[in-house]
Amino acid sequence: MRNLRLRLEYDGTAYGGWQVQPNAPSVQAAVESALATLTGEPVRVTAAGRTDAGVHALGQMANFRTGTRVPLRGFLHGLNALLPADIAVRQVDRMPDTFDCRRSAAGKTYRYRLHVAPAPSAFARRTSWRVRGRLDLGALRAGARHLVGTHDFGSFQAAGCAARTTVRTVTAVDVDARGEFVEITVEGTAFLRYMVRILVGTLVEAALGRRDPDGIPDLLARPDRTRAGPTAPPQGLFLVAVRYDVQPLESCP
Repeated sequence: MRNLRLRLEYDGTAYGGWQVQPNAPSVQAAVESALATLTGEPVRVTAAGRTDAGVHALGQMANFRTGTRVPLRGFLHGLNALLPADIAVRQVDRMPDTFDCRRSAAGKTYRYRLHVAPAPSAFARRTSWRVRGRLDLGALRAGARHLVGTHDFGSFQAAGCAARTTVRTVTAVDVDARGEFVEITVEGTAFLRYMVRILVGTLVEAALGRRDPDGIPDLLARPDRTRAGPTAPPQGLFLVAVRYDVQPLESCP
């Protein structure tokens, strides 16, 4: 049995999220269906993490085990021929037997895209949050700096999160403005449910002058979800990359 890992890219607009669910199409179900057709085996994939309905991925990672002799190149081209156009396999790796995409992950990078413009965009509406008003990038960056480090992020956790602890480590928060778009990139070791989207919603409030960016340390010191900002909508969020310390045994391409 080989332990294979897929690097997946997808537009999450049409899906109820990554995880298989009874009442909506999911990315996981589409990938597992394509794998079953290609291998003739029932296949269950393990992802680095779940993405929610409408959230996109540039670097979702998922591994599975297979007894087939299909080469890595066959998986790359075969899966892309079977998957819908809004899901793509960008790389296939053969990993050590003990590797697990979720448990072996050492860190993740998310990016949130804001569209700051007086008029909407027909193309950006599926991949960004349109924010009306002038954003104070200085306030946005000031608030972002307070989030770096190991903190209790209980103020930035959605209800229903099953995490055993709300303490997380954020290693970097970068803000990049390009024309009508502002991108907020967050790197960390692990994240709570909706954590990045709530961080973004809180930072946008600061950038719009609706809260003091220097009040964020108090949100971290006294966790209370009701005191933080709104949850930013899903379509602006991308899972960019998952970091691993384990090296692949073989890769394609």
